[in-house]
Amino acid sequence: MLKVHAFPRFWLKTLLSVSMFFLGGTALHAQTKPVDQSMVDELVAANKILAYEGILDGWGHVSVRNPNNPNHYFLARNLAAELVTAKDIMEFTLDNVPIDSKGQDLYTERFIHGEIYKARPDVNSVVHTHAPPLIPFTVTQVPMRPLYHRAAFVAQGIPVFDIQDDFGMTDMLIRNAQHGRALATSLADKPAALMRGHGATVVGPSLPRLVGRVVFLVKNASLQQQAMSLGGPIKYLNPEEARLIEAREGYGLGRQWAAWKLKVGIMPQP
Repeated sequence: MLKVHAFPRFWLKTLLSVSMFFLGGTALHAQTKPVDQSMVDELVAANKILAYEGILDGWGHVSVRNPNNPNHYFLARNLAAELVTAKDIMEFTLDNVPIDSKGQDLYTERFIHGEIYKARPDVNSVVHTHAPPLIPFTVTQVPMRPLYHRAAFVAQGIPVFDIQDDFGMTDMLIRNAQHGRALATSLADKPAALMRGHGATVVGPSLPRLVGRVVFLVKNASLQQQAMSLGGPIKYLNPEEARLIEAREGYGLGRQWAAWKLKVGIMPQP
């Protein structure tokens, strides 16, 4: 009698296992991939560095694509960058839905990140900043141009996104996927987009490159305003100079990344 009951019970378990594999195997596999702790730690470092550099304060945020699953990204919970630790980092789908919300508040403008990752497979990190030196270039007809060699990427063009053009009167925040897609469309294939009266969104192929870009974008903005205030013609970077600099972009960034980490109390690996 025991054998009669054991036989169908065995096959029932087998059938359920096979069904789970075919119906939910892909999703289950995606959820059980281990979190890349080293990338989480690098994202924490990026938050600290950008706070130290005055790029992020109580507002703004930085994210990184999950290297083990390009359809997910890491972003902190709703918290000032300076306060972010590894336990505050959350994983999101590209639809900006947290894998596990943990009951935490989320950044309102997280839609910036997912929609850009969808539109730009080449982008692995995104930052949204409200750095004041950028604002004058968002509300005037003066284009940002490269005069600082560390900001040669500016020569690729920095468009200005005006949310009013697509959505009329808003509170100027990127509050939903439609807003995020409009920003991603304005960004196109450029390294950054200014946002009228708001700030900027900058992208990069890696966290160190992203942090370098946004730090030097803000410095270029300050230097350009200083140069313009002196009067007279300004000799900006020649397009060919900018191209040659960009061809080696990232050179020496490893040592700068290590130095930035040390400044925020993170001991770099020897």
